[in-house]
Amino acid sequence: MAKTILIVDDSATMLMSLKSALSLGGFQVETATNGQVALDKLKAGLKPNLIITDINMPVMGGLEMIGKVRAMPSCRFFPILTLTTESESAKRDEGRRLGATGWLVKPVSGADLLKVIKQVLPGA
Repeated sequence: MAKTILIVDDSATMLMSLKSALSLGGFQVETATNGQVALDKLKAGLKPNLIITDINMPVMGGLEMIGKVRAMPSCRFFPILTLTTESESAKRDEGRRLGATGWLVKPVSGADLLKVIKQVLPGA
């Protein structure tokens, strides 16, 4: 059965290109346009194997979402990757403290993203 990845990004272009690359890589892909939409999907029963999130989004950004996801018992242990234009070490440290598994700075090629996913997602 295909692993499910939840992509959280407010850019329709980013969602479309990531969904395309990950689908071609054999993954089931769900999308959310901000952290609140992602949380709502998780609370409604979505169980992704991995979350990839942007940091700067309206309504709820990625860092706040990571903290709230990690507070949910069912979501404590799956990997969360950030994919953002933020390269500042203070933001990276905050992401790690909140529970981010990895931090990728845009742009990232589809091949490089798939390589990182295989490292953090067993059996991918």
